[in-house]
Amino acid sequence: MGQWVNGMTQWVGAVVVGVATLSAAQAPQQSAASLQEQLQQLVAKWQPASGAPGVSVGLVTKDGAVYATTAGVADRTTGTPLTTDDLLLAGSTGKTFFAALAVQLIDNRRLDLDAKVSNYLGDRPWFDRLPNARDITIRHLMTHTSGLVRYEMNPAFTADLRAQPDRVWKPEDQLAYLFDTRAAFAAGEGWEYSDTNYIVLAMVLEQVMGTRAYDEIAARFLGPLKLTRVVPQTSRRIPGLAQGYAGPKDPLGFPDEMIKDGLIVINPQFEWGGGGFATSPRDLARWGHALYLGDALSAPGKALMLDSAVPARLGPEVQYGLGVIVRPTTPVGPVVGHSGFFPGYLTELVHVRSTGTTVAVQVNTSAGVRGLLRFAYDVAALARSTPARPTYP
Repeated sequence: MGQWVNGMTQWVGAVVVGVATLSAAQAPQQSAASLQEQLQQLVAKWQPASGAPGVSVGLVTKDGAVYATTAGVADRTTGTPLTTDDLLLAGSTGKTFFAALAVQLIDNRRLDLDAKVSNYLGDRPWFDRLPNARDITIRHLMTHTSGLVRYEMNPAFTADLRAQPDRVWKPEDQLAYLFDTRAAFAAGEGWEYSDTNYIVLAMVLEQVMGTRAYDEIAARFLGPLKLTRVVPQTSRRIPGLAQGYAGPKDPLGFPDEMIKDGLIVINPQFEWGGGGFATSPRDLARWGHALYLGDALSAPGKALMLDSAVPARLGPEVQYGLGVIVRPTTPVGPVVGHSGFFPGYLTELVHVRSTGTTVAVQVNTSAGVRGLLRFAYDVAALARSTPARPTYP
């Protein structure tokens, strides 16, 4: 659904468990058992301090070794422990799948990054009611420079979403909350994060392919990589989903508990290209490893994804590429990845470019947690040297 920006919480800073920062040359060689133990200790220490009911972490080292652990509970009422197989709604980290699909199509010359969106959707009867309709390019959508604002934070939309929990949303119905409004800025002349961009992008992808974007993502990425714990959120019932807690004062008006009698209190199907997946951090980290270091994309595709980055209002020197946030950091150096928010859940996906380490952290609350991104850096700092491949699955 997104990440908080523009005066809202940006998930940095407050609750931090320190990890000693060593250079790669200083870091001793680790055994797999040692790294797993350090990971478990760090997560067990951070979880009660964070205020999150449950914390789940996946870590993949440069050579592809996979580690995972949890702390806390999947449900406060039952006290059921959170497990590494439990799913959590991953918010805008799901944009990385839709962006990767777009980059593949660009790589294969089936999609033109600098083509006008009107080339693909201009014959739709509603198209010209979008702000900046005839000026927006695919690049503008993917880098959030289109001038389209967030339909998903529109009070009219969130009220309708709460009032119609079983509604199956059509993309054009969501876009209608922006029809005949003014753009935030001329296309290409500013930056504003918006799920609307990726709803329109997903519509373009399906127009180009003639197939469902979810099906293509499954065929191209989820299946080949055996990402069995990455699940499209297409209905109110998602087996294996941990309870999410939006807090007593959720800004979008949702109740504290996001699951009642096995059903999510709203239909998360609406998120689609704006995010649209429930994940385990273990498989989300495996996806990040394949995307940023592996062969999910070609070398030119990976370069295009990063080289297209533009300044983003997400912090000092932060940039946004094709579905990727590019950050300089003091703890671990330059990182790429994405943040995710969905009521009741927060997610951070981080890949450290210098060490090849990929980390995914998810918590089952969107209220009161601070320092999640810094905690992901602390987790990444554990793996500054490459251990032997573990037996952990």
